[in-house]
Amino acid sequence: MSEFMRVAMGFPANLFGFGLVVVLVYWLTVLVGAVGVDALDGGEGIDADHCDHSGTGPATGPAAVLAAAGLSGAPASVSLSLLISIAWFASLSGAAAVERTGGGGPARLLVLPAALLAAWGLTRLLIRPLARLVPRETGTSHRDLVGRVCTIRTGHVSHRFGQAEITADDGSAHLVQVRARCEDAAGLAAGSTALVFDYDPDGGFFHVMPCDPVLDPGPDAGRPPR
Repeated sequence: MSEFMRVAMGFPANLFGFGLVVVLVYWLTVLVGAVGVDALDGGEGIDADHCDHSGTGPATGPAAVLAAAGLSGAPASVSLSLLISIAWFASLSGAAAVERTGGGGPARLLVLPAALLAAWGLTRLLIRPLARLVPRETGTSHRDLVGRVCTIRTGHVSHRFGQAEITADDGSAHLVQVRARCEDAAGLAAGSTALVFDYDPDGGFFHVMPCDPVLDPGPDAGRPPR
């Protein structure tokens, strides 16, 4: 046990030791229901053509970093846990092997990149089958909101300014940027309803015009009667 503790507290295993403790604490909180498995995702799976509930666009964070490293597919918490755990075990095993063969400091320095490479490769290999088990949420496309009725949330709407709230088919509310033609702006004030008739991908906003709320097709529009 003393040899194990010496290697675990030494370089480079100690670099991943704290991360491993965080991983264990995190999964304990998941088991007791304090957080969800996807708590670190931050909107993973929402791309540039999909909007979030705040209208701020794609999320960033651990999920974005993992995606850039080619480790997307599974929840970010799962990928990070695998990455840290494998890196710790690989660095621990490598350091122990170096110590037993009488290697010095330079040999230990080589263990760190080897452990990181092994962790990346094994994590990428393991999350591939996990990705097939995780249901993918496609989110709500901007184009899916065209043709819906929205509620204006700013004091006025012009060709340069405006926000509105749209309720998607799944019941989620989206605060989005909207613009109106000069001749339509007078009829658009806070609390009024407007028809979303187009989306500008370059500007990232919807074109709206005044309308009666009874024209809202609703979430069941286009569906065959039961």
